[in-house]
Amino acid sequence: MLKMNWKCPNLFNFKLSSCLFILLCHSFYNPTDSGAVQITQSNLDMVLASNEVVFINFYAEWCKFSNMLMPIFDDAADEVTKAGYDTGKVVMGKVDCDKEGAIATRFHITKYPTLKLFRNGLPAKKEYRGQRSVEAFAEFIKKQLVDPIVTFSSIKELHDLSDEKRHIIAYMDRRDQPEYDVIRKVAASLKDECLFHAGFGDASQQMHPPGQPIVVFRADQKTSTEPDETYKGSLLNFDELSSWVQEKCIPLVREITFENAEELTEEGLPFLILFHHPDDTKSVKKYKEVIMSELESEKQNVNFLTADGGRFEHPLHHLGKSTSDLPLIAIDSFRHMYLFPDYKDIEKPGQLKQFLLDLYSGKLHREFHYGPDPVQEAIASDVKVTTPPESTFKKLAPSKNRYTLLRDEL
Repeated sequence: MLKMNWKCPNLFNFKLSSCLFILLCHSFYNPTDSGAVQITQSNLDMVLASNEVVFINFYAEWCKFSNMLMPIFDDAADEVTKAGYDTGKVVMGKVDCDKEGAIATRFHITKYPTLKLFRNGLPAKKEYRGQRSVEAFAEFIKKQLVDPIVTFSSIKELHDLSDEKRHIIAYMDRRDQPEYDVIRKVAASLKDECLFHAGFGDASQQMHPPGQPIVVFRADQKTSTEPDETYKGSLLNFDELSSWVQEKCIPLVREITFENAEELTEEGLPFLILFHHPDDTKSVKKYKEVIMSELESEKQNVNFLTADGGRFEHPLHHLGKSTSDLPLIAIDSFRHMYLFPDYKDIEKPGQLKQFLLDLYSGKLHREFHYGPDPVQEAIASDVKVTTPPESTFKKLAPSKNRYTLLRDEL
């Protein structure tokens, strides 16, 4: 299979060669004859609404790597068409981001080419980073269309579910109930966050009244002893059920590891991180309690994380700390890192929230440069200017060498 390791050379060195490459590419390849659907502002919402899975190549015609990918992606679209999936199941599309700037802005496209998957009209959190070949794309689409719900044939099977995972369990009369179709769509969007199960007829009749299917959430038993929680809303309302499942399956506080750091940085939110010893469960518990009680309203603005201070010693060194100083809390804004002055202060109501508010207002950055804010006074000219430590987690973000970056071309 074709495997590409595309690197973006210095802009000024490759401008001329890029232009020659594009001219060559256009001589042999006409993008209007491709298999991928050309998506514009006029048909975008219709395409997203009328297909379960939409896989989009966001490109720019001047981008060298976009032109390298274009014929491969379009050939893959032809292969997907040949596979004979039912109408409304899948579409592979492409967006010319120069012509469709509003679409690029809407989906925060900052590098080319970017490949994004959409399920039931909603973008997946993670962009596609697999192999860029016809075979890989076709296989990726095939996997997206596999039923994300595992069927159980007896209640006993539920006793053997993994204790380390979160589960959504549906008890239903029949597979052809409209409620099942809604649950399946939710599962397709959130299958990476929870494991989904469904039982029908005799397999689940003892768990729900006839004609009244129910859905329950089961927490991972390693961190929780809570009983199964039943969903109280309408199983015919996709948005309502999806919101509930997201709330249950995506923890407010997550652990950052070297394996998931790239995904977390891609979400683009600052990190509020508790660094702790791996065997220190007390500080983790307290940190989670404070986040839940005081900062849940900030979950759209920041990622709440815990980190093994032993594994992430490098950020500690940037902060002038070591494992002997654990536990400690810091913010990584993707520009700089800021240390919460005293971990014990999280016991004081409002202190951790104020730390976040000081980030938003720019106070943390300002005070690192000039010291504590003076009260209604100009900053003295003899104040020593300092610089906060640089972000270390930004370095774990997706490699810049895999794309042409938008800002490099401005």
